[in-house]
Amino acid sequence: MTKPHTIRVGTRGSLLARTQSRSAIDALTAGIDARVELVEVRTQGDVDRRPLATIGGTGVFVTAVRQALLDGEVDVIVHSCKDLPTAPADGITLACIPPREDPRDALVTRDGAQLMDLPSGARLGTGSPRRAAQLRRARPDLEVVAIRGNIDTRIARARGPQADLDGVILALSGLRRAGRDDVVAQALEPEVMLPAPAQGALAIECREADAAAESWLGALLAAGNDAHTRAAVTAERSLLATLEAGCSAPVAAHAVPTADGLSVRALAISPDGRTVVAGERHGLPSAAAALGRELAGDLLARGAADLLAAARSTAD
Repeated sequence: MTKPHTIRVGTRGSLLARTQSRSAIDALTAGIDARVELVEVRTQGDVDRRPLATIGGTGVFVTAVRQALLDGEVDVIVHSCKDLPTAPADGITLACIPPREDPRDALVTRDGAQLMDLPSGARLGTGSPRRAAQLRRARPDLEVVAIRGNIDTRIARARGPQADLDGVILALSGLRRAGRDDVVAQALEPEVMLPAPAQGALAIECREADAAAESWLGALLAAGNDAHTRAAVTAERSLLATLEAGCSAPVAAHAVPTADGLSVRALAISPDGRTVVAGERHGLPSAAAALGRELAGDLLARGAADLLAAARSTAD
């Protein structure tokens, strides 16, 4: 009898990280003889509770997990794709992007009220400059409060006996993966709040040496890759890289397949929500990276660089 393959999966220790890592690898290994072992890795973002923009934004949830991969402690690592730095990592391959969950942001409120029904002066919590700026754009009369913490901690700020906020904004994908989408008062449409680049997608990385199609692991990861999601995420991350903006920058992007190609919308927004540079491009999925770069170039030509510089100075 052939001994089953064991896949050691590097993951952060949060409930959401463990849940999405387990579900992603279980989906890949369904029907094959394999054992899955989750290996928890503590990251800077888990230890340091200051705002993400203050402690470095991009990479604070990734660096330690990637090091465990390079050190041979794990075979693959699973991330929320929106947390990944856009620059490639030496020795590591982004081998698999599974089908995307709903990329929209979700509003959780004390009494189930939707965004436009909240009273003037209501307090909404988020740790994302992108969400905060778009909230201020949609409802400048609201008070936006900076928060951090895992899903349950943030939900508790708006629901329950110790609630001190009227609502919080979280990724709908994370709530669904954690089995907490029952608390969602409203899924915010992109017209109100455009998602973060790659939000709702997962990224599975492995060592370059293990990514070859002739290896059992490389073949397994390649089979789980979703072409539509990969094209969309490639366009969104290409835009982010061209703007030289990290995952905590007030930049939003959303690419969707169309009947004849791929459509990408994006915006850069000032922290107060008053100034927006937005655009849209359409092209072929095979040219997704170029599509993202072109749209970013359009935003830069119309003033996005100044908005992002202002946002960085505000964060500092």
